[in-house]
Amino acid sequence: MNTNTPVLVVVDAANVVGSVPDGWWRDRRGAAERLRDRLASEGVPDVSGPVEIVLVVEGAARGVESVPGVRVSSAPGSGDDHIVEVVASAGDRSVLVVTADRELRRRVADLGAEVAGPRSVRP
Repeated sequence: MNTNTPVLVVVDAANVVGSVPDGWWRDRRGAAERLRDRLASEGVPDVSGPVEIVLVVEGAARGVESVPGVRVSSAPGSGDDHIVEVVASAGDRSVLVVTADRELRRRVADLGAEVAGPRSVRP
């Protein structure tokens, strides 16, 4: 782990907001914005040291704006494919991907990323 560079935390917004049946499907963009705001204010529990948070959104949540502390990246197509691209472009940085998607977890682990489930960023 490179301690001079912040850990890159890539959050699968659709998967994380979809992990709790709280009505998110009625307002996908609003659910992604609430997750973004929670990440900006609370950070990522259990990750010590500096982090760079990238929230990947797709579909109806595209266009959610970045805020200080959270860069939002809108997937032009598949959110999973976009997350893999973000991880692949991270170089030798330490990367943590937050998702419960088994196939995505396998794909990013093959690239050297660590993985955590939605509960790591959601109450």
